[in-house]
Amino acid sequence: MTTRKQDRFAGREVKVPINTRKTRAATPDLFSDPFGEQVAPLVRGPVQVLGARIQFESNSAELLSLVDSAYAAVPSHRLPGSVPQLRVRLIKTSGERAPRRSQPPPLATFSGAGFLGGATPLSDFVAVCPQDRAALVVVSPRMLRSAYHTRYELIEFAVYTLTARTQGLVSLHAACVGHAGRGVLLMGPSGSGKSTVALHCLLQGFDFLSEDSVLLERDALLATGIANFLHLRADSLRWFTRARDAAQVRRSPIIQRRSGVKKFEWDLRHNDYRMAQTPLKIAATLFLSAQRDGERPRLRALSKARLLAKLTDLQPYAANQPDWKKCRARLSSVQAFELGRGRHPLDTVEVLREILGSPQAHRPLK
Repeated sequence: MTTRKQDRFAGREVKVPINTRKTRAATPDLFSDPFGEQVAPLVRGPVQVLGARIQFESNSAELLSLVDSAYAAVPSHRLPGSVPQLRVRLIKTSGERAPRRSQPPPLATFSGAGFLGGATPLSDFVAVCPQDRAALVVVSPRMLRSAYHTRYELIEFAVYTLTARTQGLVSLHAACVGHAGRGVLLMGPSGSGKSTVALHCLLQGFDFLSEDSVLLERDALLATGIANFLHLRADSLRWFTRARDAAQVRRSPIIQRRSGVKKFEWDLRHNDYRMAQTPLKIAATLFLSAQRDGERPRLRALSKARLLAKLTDLQPYAANQPDWKKCRARLSSVQAFELGRGRHPLDTVEVLREILGSPQAHRPLK
C-alpha cells in the first residue's frame, strides 16, 4: 500500500509506503533520512597510494570493484612528513541502466566554496574538499556502463586531486621511469612517444612509475605515481620479444580515449616487470619530440630559459597551481634535455641509461 506525501526537497508529490509495522522494518523512511546518512556503507581500505592513506566507502560493490582494479597491489609510496588520512565516498544513483552508447558525455570541471570538482549532463559528479580531506563521487547507471571512464574520469580524478591538494604536490602530465631510486620525467606533446619510450624502458628492466600522470613533491623532487596500467596501440606489439607478454596484451580490455583512439589497457601488476617501489628522486627532465633526429637521436642540453619556457608550454594545468613557481625553480636545478625521435625506441632507452649514469644496471627480462 502507498500514500501520497509532499516531497519538500523536490517540490512534488511522491508515492511512499504506508508506515505499517510490516513496511517499517523493510523500508527506510525517506523523509527522516533523505540523504542516506544513516545507511552503513561498504568499506574498502585503507589503501596507501600517492603518499596518502585512503579509505573508500560506497553503496555499490560494483564501484568498489573499480577501486580494486585501479589500486589493488600497487606499490605503497610514502613521502616526507606525516601520511594524510583521506576518505572517498562513491555513490551509485538509482535507476535502470541506459542503453549503451559509444562514450558517456565528458566531465566539465568547476570550483567554489572550498570545493574542486566536475559534473556531466547525466548527473555524474565529483566534489573534492581538500580542507576536509574528503571527496564525493556520484555515478549514474548510464555512466557505470563505461567502467574505464568511470574509473579514470571520476574515481581517479578524485584520488589524484585530493592527494595532490592535501600534500601540496604538483600534478604533471608526464611519464616517469628510473633506476635505484633515481628517476627521469618524460615530457612532450601528444604523439611524441612518451608511452612508447615508457614501454621500452619497462621491457629493458627500468623501474616504471607512471605513463602519463606524476605528482611531484617540490622540495626533495620526489615523484610518485600509480604503476597499474600501460595503454598501448596495437602496433606496439611488434616490440615485444616475449610471446607470452604480447599474448597478455592482446587479451587485455580495449579502451577508447575521448579523441577516439583505441588502446589496449595492459595491467602491469600480473607479470614480473619492475614497478617503482618507492618515490623516485628526479635526476633529469627529458623532453621528447615527434620529429625524426636522423638514424640516432641527438641529446641536446637545454638552457634554463628554454627549460622554463617548455615547462610552461607543456604543463598548463601545473602552471596554475599554487606551488608551481617553487616547483619550476627546483626542476631548473637538475639536468634538462631535448631529444628527437630516432630510428628505434631503444635508441632513446640507451640515452636514458646514460642520463641515469648506470649503463649496465638494466637488464631486459628473458
